[in-house]
Amino acid sequence: MTGPDGGLVSAYVHDADLDAEATVRPKRLEEFIAQHRVRDQLDLLLQGAMRRGSPPDHILLSGPPGLGKTTLANIVAAELGSGIRVTSGPAIERSGDLAAILTSLAEGDVLFIDEIHRIAKPAEELLYSAMEDFRVDVIVGKGPGATAIPLDVEPFTLVGATTRSGLLTGPMRDRFGFVAHLDFYSPADLEVLLRRSARILGVPITDDGAAEVAGRSRGTPRIANRLLRRVRDFAEVRADGVVTLETARAALTVYDVDALGLDRLDRAVLTALVDSFRGGPVGLSTLAVAVGEQPDTVEEVCEPFLVRAGLLARTPRGRVATEAAWRHLGRTPPNGTFGANAPAVPDLFSTDADQP
Repeated sequence: MTGPDGGLVSAYVHDADLDAEATVRPKRLEEFIAQHRVRDQLDLLLQGAMRRGSPPDHILLSGPPGLGKTTLANIVAAELGSGIRVTSGPAIERSGDLAAILTSLAEGDVLFIDEIHRIAKPAEELLYSAMEDFRVDVIVGKGPGATAIPLDVEPFTLVGATTRSGLLTGPMRDRFGFVAHLDFYSPADLEVLLRRSARILGVPITDDGAAEVAGRSRGTPRIANRLLRRVRDFAEVRADGVVTLETARAALTVYDVDALGLDRLDRAVLTALVDSFRGGPVGLSTLAVAVGEQPDTVEEVCEPFLVRAGLLARTPRGRVATEAAWRHLGRTPPNGTFGANAPAVPDLFSTDADQP
């Protein structure tokens, strides 16, 4: 790419911009916005450990994606003044991989394992002794000649993160001394977060603009920061550079994010339910075919927010669009479907005399 003077202009983002993007994440516990109960509990845990001069108990963080589990793991290491080693459950396929990581840790280090529920079973068994006794047994050789070599591990703190805590085994969960669940953020908390991010990124933003972006962020900081960057692009290219209420609305319309935070796929799911299946019930596979996506994508990406927003219900017979979904799409529900005077649905325990 050439500039006005004919010289080459780098297509890469300037280092200063990359640094600004990286600094959006809080580095200390006092900078972490919302999650007040978890933050206070974690502060007590870390302060107590530092006064005793020993590593804190192992920490398990659970909750939906994008709420700050990785950020909290880095904050734990920063508060302790120790190093951090980052890996993920799917990356640890063999127990030897985990043994190599554990034996390389220095005293007091933090080991962060993201999606820990997906760790391989042999590695999970090895992790038990490391968490409790700070020791691992490495098997050398095969068959009758195989021997177990015990290796000491420096005292460390394991921080595990999971989006599906129900998939964790009981023995694994019991070995964590501190378990915390992160909840979705309120719009007010997201406004505070967006103003902080805008200040770091150098984006002028009004209170109305921050409120508008926060209201469409699904209660998730990761989505809020992503939308802020996209609104910033729109403001710089098609407006005066300031993120106002009008600019935010126009930008989010361009990026297909509506007033409730629904994107194209979310609306496609609701539209298929309402227009093609008259609100349901309809099976997951049929619904996925109707929108041209895989069933896993619809179930794991779309449905959690749609259910939480009260737009979709899961029933034994299939997915059903709620009255709020009909209203949001500007459709009128069929007569009697959601009305207060609609006849009651008979149940298995009703007698013929009870039926209307």
